[in-house]
Amino acid sequence: MNRHASRDESAPGIGRAVAKAGERRAPGPPRLGAVLVVVCLVSAIVGWWLRPSEWALLAFGIAYVSGGIGPTITALAMLGRARLSIDLLMIVAAIGAALIGEWLEGAVLLFLFSFSNTLEAYAMFRTTRSVQALMRLRPSEAVRIEGGVEQRVAVEDLVIGDLLRIRPGELFPADGEVVEGTTEADEATITGESMPISKSPGSSVFAGTTNQRGTVVVGVTHAPGDTKLDKIIRLVQEAQADKPPTQRFVERWQQPYVLGVFVISAFVLALNWWILKQEFGHALYHAMVILVAASPCAVIAASPSVVLSAIARAARKGVLFKRGAHVETLGEIRTFAFDKTGTITQGRPELTHIWTTDGVDEDRLLTLAASLEHFSEHHLGIPIVAEAQQRGLGLLDVRDFASHPGQGVSAIIDGERIAIGRETLFASLGFAIPATVVDHAVQRRSLGETALIVVLPDQNTGAVIGVADSMRPDAPDSLAALRRLGIDRIVMLTGDHESIARTIGERIGADEVHADMMPEDKVREVKRLLDEHGRLVMVGDGVNDAPALASATIGIAMGGAGTEVALEVADVVLMRDDLSKLAFAVWLSRTARVRIRQNVAFALAMIGLLIVGSFFGLPLWLAVLGHEGSTVLVVLNGLRIFLDREGLRSRQ
Repeated sequence: MNRHASRDESAPGIGRAVAKAGERRAPGPPRLGAVLVVVCLVSAIVGWWLRPSEWALLAFGIAYVSGGIGPTITALAMLGRARLSIDLLMIVAAIGAALIGEWLEGAVLLFLFSFSNTLEAYAMFRTTRSVQALMRLRPSEAVRIEGGVEQRVAVEDLVIGDLLRIRPGELFPADGEVVEGTTEADEATITGESMPISKSPGSSVFAGTTNQRGTVVVGVTHAPGDTKLDKIIRLVQEAQADKPPTQRFVERWQQPYVLGVFVISAFVLALNWWILKQEFGHALYHAMVILVAASPCAVIAASPSVVLSAIARAARKGVLFKRGAHVETLGEIRTFAFDKTGTITQGRPELTHIWTTDGVDEDRLLTLAASLEHFSEHHLGIPIVAEAQQRGLGLLDVRDFASHPGQGVSAIIDGERIAIGRETLFASLGFAIPATVVDHAVQRRSLGETALIVVLPDQNTGAVIGVADSMRPDAPDSLAALRRLGIDRIVMLTGDHESIARTIGERIGADEVHADMMPEDKVREVKRLLDEHGRLVMVGDGVNDAPALASATIGIAMGGAGTEVALEVADVVLMRDDLSKLAFAVWLSRTARVRIRQNVAFALAMIGLLIVGSFFGLPLWLAVLGHEGSTVLVVLNGLRIFLDREGLRSRQ
């Protein structure tokens, strides 16, 4: 029942008063609120049993105090800010019931109101437990190595550059880089990756993840408080504090609505007492029923109960929503734009094909190419050298190595000038390329590969080595799942060559493909798509795509655990490189929107029903039951997101 405009005003009932003292700590279950609810219920039952003795009034008094202390504290705090609250409506109604001698109905009102608040506080606790679990992963101490001596120190005392020894089973206390030893790390808490990740010197490790096997020495690269884990915790907390559009809309009319309820209740009192000449007690009773029936608790709880649950479930699946508003917005968008490299593809080149002319041994050709590329700094040479090493091929001595920027490399190996690169390289060197080699290179490029030509001029032979940034295995299925959810426009933006881009675009079923784009070109294209479609989701790797991510309606970044820019710029972060989580995020957003609409419709219908019933003798206790019961059902409907199955094959 998040009834007020800020987080500190929304802790339910006594939970509001208690939570303020420990607001900066992770919220716990509402134990004190539960105890007071039980005291209120028992006292109300005892008072009913002892009627009409004086002891009954004492029991009812205890029920009033235990059930009303939390709402009273909140109501007074809001009045101090010149604002009206739902709690004030309930307190006034309870006092009115006491004035006309209906102590039992007033006690029932306070019990149900406090009980509803306590259930809502538990719902809030349930949705924040994932963040609390992350907080508990931060170890308090670390073993620091200074001058060869190990010393246990507080994590807060660590500085960048410190060397830490991490033993098997221990949590990494800070983000860092392995400088000695090998191990495997369980990074499920950060990335959602279920399998352990191998770590060796040069590998990055993250605070809160578990060292599973070997003892390693880690150099600290991020100060305490600036680790990936800390950033994730802060972002989830900020998302839970953020208000989605529906909640902001409701809160805008909450203040005038509450004032209107007071005015209408006063009018009903005056009408029945002065004009219809009813007894004051009867007129006041009718006014109290109106006051309770018209209270919008369930309407105000409709959105936050759903959004908080959705954020918590998404975090469990490795999807980080940075604002609550994005939970609602994502499900409305039907146009997606994707970066290619690092998003649709793996982001690293792989050797895909070796073709040689007759008489050239493939291993001999690969040995020559790897020996050349071993001296090259170009990223296309890496998979060639890796393939040679995997086959156990040794490298040959190289003389007179020369790099030809934008064309390739050449050198003398075994007394023969060898070159590898594009056609323009051989023209500049005066080498003739066999026609069959050129034809095969053109064929490989039409398939979306980068074709590197190797020529052995002394033998008038050659070869073609195909290198490609391979597509993620899950990319076609992931985008097909988006189609099934009703995404009707998929656009691919890439800085790669046109032929390669077209090939990848066809394989994923893109509606538009734009190639040879610089970062500023992607921004212009994003703005064009926004003008054309109104809203747009941009999916990228969070590095060179940062401007486009920031320009889109929703920016979704891949690989958030290893990309600083992703956590800073994107609205949604996929904490592991898993495109299938896109469909899950869209489905979750759609489901949340449906739940919110259900909650609002049900809450408004209940208010209308109770108001109409108040003019036909609806008793106060039944108005309270309908009012608080609807709020409880709204909260439970929000929590139901934790149990919903992922209906990714339906158009929601």
